[in-house]
Amino acid sequence: MLVLRSGLTRALAARAWTPQVYSSFATGPRQSDGTFYEFRTYSLKPSKMNQFLENFKKNVHLRTAHSELVGYWSVEFGGRMNKAFHIWKYDNFAHRIEVRKALAKDKEWQEQFLIPNLALMDKQESEITYLVPWCKLEKPPKEGVYELVTFQMKPGGPAVWGDTFKKAINAHVILGYSKLVGVFHTEYGALNRVHVLWWNESADSRAAGRHKAHEDPRVVAAVRECVNYLVSQQNMLLIPTSFSPLK
Repeated sequence: MLVLRSGLTRALAARAWTPQVYSSFATGPRQSDGTFYEFRTYSLKPSKMNQFLENFKKNVHLRTAHSELVGYWSVEFGGRMNKAFHIWKYDNFAHRIEVRKALAKDKEWQEQFLIPNLALMDKQESEITYLVPWCKLEKPPKEGVYELVTFQMKPGGPAVWGDTFKKAINAHVILGYSKLVGVFHTEYGALNRVHVLWWNESADSRAAGRHKAHEDPRVVAAVRECVNYLVSQQNMLLIPTSFSPLK
């Protein structure tokens, strides 16, 4: 009994001294807000891109009657061309299920947009993301262009790389050349992936700002620390459509 009690004491003591790792970046079950954002990417037939966007413009009111559209863009640079990228907001997963059921029963939406336009698409992709707790969705002051930067981080989640990632993002924000719209962490899709959405007045102002950032010691130091956890990254330059809430 003495040996058993002694072993239990050592185990409890070890547990008491084990450091607990937390991160303000955490999402998923530890995130109290159930609101999430669905990223949808449609790859369209090259000759049908304009037709698809015009058709959606005419019928966007039918879709937004069911859930909130955050933004709708065409991809200008980065990756495959002839892509439409859009973000939809949902209160929770039950809300999204209700919306999908309602859309399936909405004859006007089905007949005027969905069915006629399915033939214009080559592929559809979807990701479910959360805004990170330390970032609110911001609206730019005027019209411009957007950059979506996607970071594939090493396994381990935000508890491992969240704080260094936040420092790297904030180092860019402080310079003020670009406005941070939102930082999103993927819940369904490729895991350990973070999307950062930026707004710029133009592609040229973005290029000038990046040049300035590369020479700033604060940015260099923060990025140098963050890349230890980085697997890959890519970006897209996005042009907002005329019917996009985010211009």
